Amino acid sequence: MLASILIIAFSLVLLVYWFRYSCILLLRNYEVSTSSTLAVTGTHFRVSEVQEGLRSDAALDPLHAALQRDYQMLTYLIEHASGLELQDFEARILVLDYKVMQGWYRLMRVAAPEQARCALAEMASVLGVLVDKMGQRAAGSEV
Repeated sequence: MLASILIIAFSLVLLVYWFRYSCILLLRNYEVSTSSTLAVTGTHFRVSEVQEGLRSDAALDPLHAALQRDYQMLTYLIEHASGLELQDFEARILVLDYKVMQGWYRLMRVAAPEQARCALAEMASVLGVLVDKMGQRAAGSEV
């Protein structure tokens, strides 16, 4: 019985480790193409403004609200626009990472503001990658 519990606990720890490591690698290795990102983020999304606010020690709650607005707009576009689905495994992992970081932000907002700031930074990076992927899909479908 104890061996089974230890194996399950160790497997869960390894799963969490794999998930976090995969998310960090995806975010670090993704090269943002400036043409599609500027076309999409310049007019509607505020991801770059949030990243600048995080660097300048701005209040966290307005930045979180801006990210939430961008996430809602992104999910709306993905659900309702033809050809903009993010069906690849990497995008699904990043969406899950965004949701995990959102929960981590809510937990750490009062207790550890620096950890909350890191969670918002990762959420902004995830949205930047997803918006860029959507912009690339939109640019590819127009041609």
